[in-house]
Amino acid sequence: MLKTSLLFFATALCEIIGCYLPWLWLKRGASAWLLLPAAGSLMLFVWLLTLHPAASGRVYAAYGGVYVFTALLWLRFVDGVRLSHYDWAGAVIALCGMLIIVAGWGRA
Repeated sequence: MLKTSLLFFATALCEIIGCYLPWLWLKRGASAWLLLPAAGSLMLFVWLLTLHPAASGRVYAAYGGVYVFTALLWLRFVDGVRLSHYDWAGAVIALCGMLIIVAGWGRA
């Protein structure tokens, strides 16, 4: 479970970075050179998703919970936005959903 969770967090970071860098270019006037690491990050994201042993639909569903949690952490620590209790509660619920899905892998 720990290995799967850490893999999901790494996958989420790659996806967020791969989308954040083009956003910086388009919205903040950053260098277009940021598109190169963004493309690399998104390629790594796709590869990381293939490392899970479960059917792709289950992987995507479970990954969604980790993505929600990671995106909120990004919002807090990178963008500097203070999260509400509702944000934190939603993140915990999303993570619980991921844990339930992953716990059922191989039992369906």
